[in-house]
Amino acid sequence: MIDKEKIERAVTLLLEGIGEDVGREGLRETPGRIARMYEEIFAGLNQTPEPYLSKTFSVKDSGMVLEKDIVFYSTCEHHLLPFYGKAHIAYLPDGKVVGLSKLARTVEVYARRPQLQEQLTVQIADALMEYLQPKGVMVMVEAEHMCMTMRGVKKPGTQTVTLVTRGKFEEEKGLQEEFWRMMGR
Repeated sequence: MIDKEKIERAVTLLLEGIGEDVGREGLRETPGRIARMYEEIFAGLNQTPEPYLSKTFSVKDSGMVLEKDIVFYSTCEHHLLPFYGKAHIAYLPDGKVVGLSKLARTVEVYARRPQLQEQLTVQIADALMEYLQPKGVMVMVEAEHMCMTMRGVKKPGTQTVTLVTRGKFEEEKGLQEEFWRMMGR
């Protein structure tokens, strides 16, 4: 659970630490705004994908399901700076499918935490395997990290790509090739 009072105190100390006057007009309400923002952008800390992935629909036969270009925003746990991009999720149903919006909601659950992109990709894939029990899953995440853009190496536009395969996607290279064709690559 988010402790807004603690966040407000911390933001006040941070502003004082960088030499700002926390009493000036533009900053007086900033600690409260930051606390409310953190409650929103870190809402995934208090969520699991279970409510989204447990509501399924029976199917007799289905090929690969691919939902691509799921936009997300997350926060790097190393620098507390944003990273953002797109997630692409493919799965092979084994008798059941989930509503398409539920895949995007699953991405949101994990993106709304202090996070590593590598970990985000694994968490999405593993959640689908656990709750949908498909024949296989393939998840690709492409993101730009502000910790590389506005500080450090300062290389805007650099994309980090992570890929995780589970089940038949690990075993059958032809399924990976089909994924790439469906992605238009």
